[in-house]
Amino acid sequence: MATKRTIEVALSTSGLDAEGRPQRVPLVVDGGGSVTTLEAPPALEPELEGEHMLLNLGPQHPATHGVLRLVLELDGETVVRCIPHVGYLHCGFEKIGEYRQYNQIIPWTDREDYLNSPGNNVAFALGAERLFGIDITPRCTVLRVIAMELSRIISHLVWLGTTCIDIGAFTPFLWAFQERERVYNLLEGWVGARLTTSLTRVGGMAADIPDGWMDGLNSFVKTFPKTIAEVDKMVTRNGIWVGRTIGIGAMSADEAVNYGLSGSMVRAAGVAYDVRKDFPYLEYETYDFEVPVGSAGDVYDRFLVRMEELRQSVRILEQASKRLPDGPVNVDDARVILPPKSKATSEMESMIHHFKQVMEGPRPPAGESYVAVESPKGEKGYYMVSDGTSKPVRWRIRPPSYVNLSAIPKMVEGHLLSDVIAINASIDIVMGEIDR
Repeated sequence: MATKRTIEVALSTSGLDAEGRPQRVPLVVDGGGSVTTLEAPPALEPELEGEHMLLNLGPQHPATHGVLRLVLELDGETVVRCIPHVGYLHCGFEKIGEYRQYNQIIPWTDREDYLNSPGNNVAFALGAERLFGIDITPRCTVLRVIAMELSRIISHLVWLGTTCIDIGAFTPFLWAFQERERVYNLLEGWVGARLTTSLTRVGGMAADIPDGWMDGLNSFVKTFPKTIAEVDKMVTRNGIWVGRTIGIGAMSADEAVNYGLSGSMVRAAGVAYDVRKDFPYLEYETYDFEVPVGSAGDVYDRFLVRMEELRQSVRILEQASKRLPDGPVNVDDARVILPPKSKATSEMESMIHHFKQVMEGPRPPAGESYVAVESPKGEKGYYMVSDGTSKPVRWRIRPPSYVNLSAIPKMVEGHLLSDVIAINASIDIVMGEIDR
C-alpha cells in the first residue's frame, strides 16, 4: 500500500524569504511519486503600485495589417483601454465617384479592398444596374458568381496566411499564398490583370472567359481542398494555436449584433446571417451551400468559420462550373454597352454610340439604389443617387472592415498585449476599405 509523504520544493527566485533564499513549499505526494495535494504557496510578490503606460501599436507595425494605429493604455501587460486611429490611407473614393462616370468608378472599387477586387467590381455593377433598370444575361450571372467566390478564396487565404504569421506559424502562410497565386493566374488569364481586375462593366463584364479557362478552374477546385486539409491538420489542434486563440476577443451574439458586425465576425458569435442567404442576389438562392456558424465568438471560432467558408466556396464553384450557359456576357443595349470594335470602325450608328458613351457616359434615370453583397469581410453595401446625368450625385459605401474594426476596443479590453495581435488579425481588415 502506497504511503504519503511530504517533501519540500523550492520556488523560483521571484519568491524569496527574509534572508534572500528561495521559499520552500510543502508538497504532498503518494508513494508512487504522483502529486495529490499542493498547499497554497505564499504570495510570490506584493502588489506593486504603478502608473498606466500608453503604447502606440502601428501605424507601421506589420501586425496591424495596414496603416492602423492602436493607442493602448496598459496596466503592465494588460490592456485597460484601446483607441483605434484611422485616416492614414484616405483616398476620398466616395467624393471622387461623384465626378466620374459609372464605369469609370469601377477601378476605384478595386482599391477599396484590394484583396476582394472582383467582388467589389461585381457589387458596384449590381448597384448601378439596379439604378439603370438592367437585367444581366444568364452567362454573366454565373460568371459573376465564379468571380465573387474566387475573390472570397483570395481574401480568406491572405487572412489565413498572415494570421498564422502573427501567431507564430510560418508554413501555412506559404501554402496559402501558393494557392492564392493559382487564383491570380486564373484572373490574369481572364482579364489580363491580377490584383486590381476592373472585371465588370455596367450591364456585363470586361471580357468573357477564354477557351480552356474552365479547365484551369476545375483543376483548382479539385486540388485546393487538399491544401485546406493540410492547414487544418497542422493548425487547428496545435497547442500553441489553441492557447493563443480560444477565449480571446470573444463577442456574444447580442454584442456582435449590437456592434453591427457582419460576415465571419457575426457568424462566429452564433448568428447565421449571410447576405447570400438572407437577401439573395445573382441567384445564390439556387446554390446548395451551408453557412458555418460558431458559438464562442472568439478568435478560434473566427478561424474555424473562415476555414469552412473556404470549403463552401469550393462547393459553390463546382456548381457554377456545371451550370455555366452559353450566350453573351453583355446586355444588348447600346445605351450602356460599347459596340464591338469591328462595328465601331465600320458602322456609323455604332460609331455614334461609342462616341456618346465615351464622351458623355451612360445616363440612368433619376433615383437611388442600394445593393448589399456578402463580401469576404462581411456585408458590403453600395448606395448611389442619380439625378439623370452620367455621374452619381452621391456615392456611399458600407464597408464591413470599418464596422467590424469598431468593436476592437471592446474585444481587447482585459487581454494581454500579445492577444491584441491575434484579435486584430481575426477581424480581417483592409485599410483601403476603412480609410475610404
